[in-house]
Amino acid sequence: MKASLPHRLAVVLCATALILPSSAFAQQANTAAQSAPKKFELTVDSIMRGPELVGWPPSDVRWSQDSQRVYFRWKQASEPRLKEPDWYVVSRDGSGLRKLSEDEAKQVPPAGELSKDKKLTVFADEGDIWLYDHTRNERRQVTKTTDAESNPHFTFDQKRICFTRQNNLYVLPLDGGALVQMTDIRTGGAAPAAAGPAGFGGFGGGQRQGSALGSGEQQKGTESQEFLKKEERELLEAVRERAQQREEQEAKRKKRETRKPFNVPAGQSVGSLSLSPDEKYVIASVFEPGTGAKNTIVPNYVTESAYTEDIPSRNKVGDNQNRSRLAVISVETGEVKFVDHGQTIAAKAQSGAQSAATPDAQQQPPRREAQNQPKQNERPVQLLAPVWSEDGRNAALIARAADNKDRWVMLLDPATAKTKVLFHEHDDAWVGGPGTFTLGWLPDSSRVYFVSERDGFAHLYTVSPDGGEPKQLTSGKWEVTGVELAPDKSRFYLTTSEVSFGERHFYAMPFDGGERTKLTALPGSNQAEVSPDQSMLALIRSYSNKPPELYLAPNKAGATEAETKQITTSPTPEFFSYNWIDPPIVKFKARDGAEVPARLYKPKNFQKGGPAVLFVHGAGYLQNVHKWWSSYYREYMFHHLLVERGFVVMDVDYRASAGYGRDWRTGIYRHMGGKDLTDQVDAVKYLVSEHGVDPKRVGLYGGSYGGFITLMAMFTEPDVFAAGAALRPVTDWAHYNHPYTSNILNTPQADADAYRQSSPIYFAGGLKGALLICHGMVDTNVHFQDTVRLVQRLIELRKENWELAVYPVEDHGFERASSWADEYKRILKLFTEHLGAAAPSAAAPKQAGRKK
Repeated sequence: MKASLPHRLAVVLCATALILPSSAFAQQANTAAQSAPKKFELTVDSIMRGPELVGWPPSDVRWSQDSQRVYFRWKQASEPRLKEPDWYVVSRDGSGLRKLSEDEAKQVPPAGELSKDKKLTVFADEGDIWLYDHTRNERRQVTKTTDAESNPHFTFDQKRICFTRQNNLYVLPLDGGALVQMTDIRTGGAAPAAAGPAGFGGFGGGQRQGSALGSGEQQKGTESQEFLKKEERELLEAVRERAQQREEQEAKRKKRETRKPFNVPAGQSVGSLSLSPDEKYVIASVFEPGTGAKNTIVPNYVTESAYTEDIPSRNKVGDNQNRSRLAVISVETGEVKFVDHGQTIAAKAQSGAQSAATPDAQQQPPRREAQNQPKQNERPVQLLAPVWSEDGRNAALIARAADNKDRWVMLLDPATAKTKVLFHEHDDAWVGGPGTFTLGWLPDSSRVYFVSERDGFAHLYTVSPDGGEPKQLTSGKWEVTGVELAPDKSRFYLTTSEVSFGERHFYAMPFDGGERTKLTALPGSNQAEVSPDQSMLALIRSYSNKPPELYLAPNKAGATEAETKQITTSPTPEFFSYNWIDPPIVKFKARDGAEVPARLYKPKNFQKGGPAVLFVHGAGYLQNVHKWWSSYYREYMFHHLLVERGFVVMDVDYRASAGYGRDWRTGIYRHMGGKDLTDQVDAVKYLVSEHGVDPKRVGLYGGSYGGFITLMAMFTEPDVFAAGAALRPVTDWAHYNHPYTSNILNTPQADADAYRQSSPIYFAGGLKGALLICHGMVDTNVHFQDTVRLVQRLIELRKENWELAVYPVEDHGFERASSWADEYKRILKLFTEHLGAAAPSAAAPKQAGRKK
């Protein structure tokens, strides 16, 4: 039911009162009482103000450890675009909302690792290690060095903290004891220099990190060099004395340093160091860049220097990619063993896991075996850092094949660096879906939990470290999109879509599965943070026509909407003066029988034979047909403007959109611009047959993947779409990045047909209707080069019915309101001129009514 203007104004003023001194609030209330909020004008310029109109959403929500306060970051709509959000605090009962001072903000409970007794949190800040004392609500600095420290954790016994400094792992006791270096990792491929006597000359200590200057152990030269060295030592006493001194020092060093160094070859790097619970091993990720890979460069024309500058960017799909391996380093001896995942190319071929249509794009030429290199015939597999059980006895990890078609949950034995497969998942297309990287242990260390699409939808499973069949804890035609353990580790907390594909709610569930308890009451999307005492929820919640806000609610079954308190109001009063609709969700039948969901925006007095526009969301794997505030909120408001101009607007969750299970997700395998495009064409047929749209007056638009679909539609379905606006579009998938594209199309050199049938540049000759292309020139995601190459192709084809608008300072996601406004004025002009839209009307769009 539509709220009255005075009521909406009162809500805004009440929220404002919580963050202003009483005198300021009184003055503002006086002013507001004398004049109503400015009425919102539905224009492109007004819509494209973005956060200046709809506000900035609360973020980074965290509870105090005593569960009495909620801290979060927030920014007012009137504040500058580049200003950092401020910290705010509110009491658990919803009272006392206020902005923190700079000094108060420094004492906000940090994001980090909480000790088992819940008294301390260890975290890194600006290159140093800190501890936050939750009993005193204050933080204490642990390190203060010029070297950057990172990745701090408590040791298993909780008496010390470990952290990374200059590619090595250190342990520091909480009681102020001595700092202990747990690894001797040396990057750059060189051995360490021997420490000479003070002031003796240039080969002293300090070259431990990849020194190229020299070594205590003399490197053996050629035969002639060794002859001269021997003669010099026998002939000159000074040389002989130095050599003897060096040898004595080297012998002492070897006796003192029993730990063998891990010399990482030049060009490789180390990261993600973690200490095993028994402190016998350090697990390290070792990264090796792809040999011969070539990175692209994005020219930046508008710079402070007034010269064109280069922005380094990514390489392209199919080029040699970085490799990562896990190394197990013995703390005592320094011995290094690389984790053996047990997957070979031969075994893969024998199992038939790779069909002829999906060749092994990642297979590399045989490599010489060495300590730091993969074995010959070893299948390229990415291993993620292990997760240790609560009792410290077992480590589980996720492994993923580089060709994207297999995923494993493995158990790691650090003593041998061997692994055991607990769960294997194969997909002839590619392994993916929500929760792909979810992994953890039940509190009693009896089972590992993970998420899999093995039954077609993302659900929660557990498996024993002894192996055996995994146990499925959730099931149904819906998805688990979030998994966490309760603060007291007594149960699971899940975020799921079981109410409907278009909503997200928070549930509690026993560890053995069974009945789930729904804990959120308001429709839409609910992202929950549970209080440490588990009595309350802090929610970031939004609805179709309501931007995200912070809410507080009791953490209990059957909580009502009335018990859920809204804390923030982010949009301006002007935003609330317009009747933003709750667009109905409809379904239409695609040619293969699939039921395709869509949002429908329709003028109240739509006349048969009117025009229509389809909006195509981006990202490929993204959902936009739902009951929460869209990330495409500018487009959502722009659709209201189109409706007032007489257009029907439809926003389709085409094949490959997120939220609908494995088959929907992989519906575009080896053919982007296949089912995802025919879903758009079938949407037009639905609009014509069910809503009376003129089939000759249909356009479409979208950005990124939506821009790609727009081009494919204009080039391959020219009789269906009379006009299209392709924003920051991919024009040739062989020029996009590797992680995303190789999932869907394999690689260009291995599956050329998939790339040719999926890339618009090969179909540009089919253009008939009016095409607008818009692209930011410093786009580091979909490069401006994509559009430049297509423009050249259109010129060579002598096509004339296209226009190009460029935005010199914009990246993939526009930031400046002026750029947004310019782009959408051009889109509106395109559709108005080429689809013959009706004149602007005051008629409200057809809707189901304003909802909570």
